[in-house]
Amino acid sequence: MQTTLIILKPDAVQRGLMGRILARFEDKGLQVVGCKLMQISQDLAATHYEAHKSKPFYAGLVRFMTSSPVLVLAIRGNDAIAISRNMMGATFGSKANPGTIRGDFGVSNSFNLIHGSDSPEAAERELKLFFKDGGVLDWNRNADQWVYDMSGGKAE
Repeated sequence: MQTTLIILKPDAVQRGLMGRILARFEDKGLQVVGCKLMQISQDLAATHYEAHKSKPFYAGLVRFMTSSPVLVLAIRGNDAIAISRNMMGATFGSKANPGTIRGDFGVSNSFNLIHGSDSPEAAERELKLFFKDGGVLDWNRNADQWVYDMSGGKAE
């Protein structure tokens, strides 16, 4: 099982889309193991997006991510990173396919509603930035037997 970081960005929060987007992850069968509404500080945003520091959009991205509260989620499931990224859709809402989060709720090429870790290494780093010890729970969800075929002893 993988755990990945998902951030519902300021535009998703301000537009009242948190519940609808969160429901998509749960409907898919992914498990919420951490969740908090927070205001990202300048320092945290700068650290989180440090890989983009030399890019022209960096300052605007940091300003946007600190402009309003965000909903930060730790999502767990079999292949959770790839599944979440597919659910998110293309980076720009104008290019995202219908049926994806960005395709259904976004049209902007600047405000793209959601962030998701793009690799296991990124997920590990990002989860540590946003969730301190005890912030991501390890709990058994009874529904997993109906989400995954566990007959082989592990999730298929």
